[in-house]
Amino acid sequence: MSTMSLAASPRIARAAAPAPELAPLRITRRGRIVLGLLVSAVLGSGALVFANGATADAPAGAQAVTVRTVGAGESLWAIASSVTAPGADVRDALQEIARLNGLTGSSLAAGQQLVVPVVDAD
Repeated sequence: MSTMSLAASPRIARAAAPAPELAPLRITRRGRIVLGLLVSAVLGSGALVFANGATADAPAGAQAVTVRTVGAGESLWAIASSVTAPGADVRDALQEIARLNGLTGSSLAAGQQLVVPVVDAD
């Protein structure tokens, strides 16, 4: 009867060997250049995608405006109603007047000058 020793087995001896140490990563000058070009190409194409998306929502042309002085007791709603085209929503004109003048609320003072859009005569 023969017995085999576990220590003599080549399979077990190889499994017990320590893993080799990994060398630190080194990138040559040419590798850095290639990596830099690759990164700039990826980022550059992403910037083009964003730039195209930004220009798609740009207004078609300049908006015609006029300056209007607020009268005593006049409200922002009354001014927006007077510059709203027939059949259009007064709220859209109200928001546009607020945007053009940087208004955060609806309070106005007599004598205040507002930039308001011109009503289309179409």
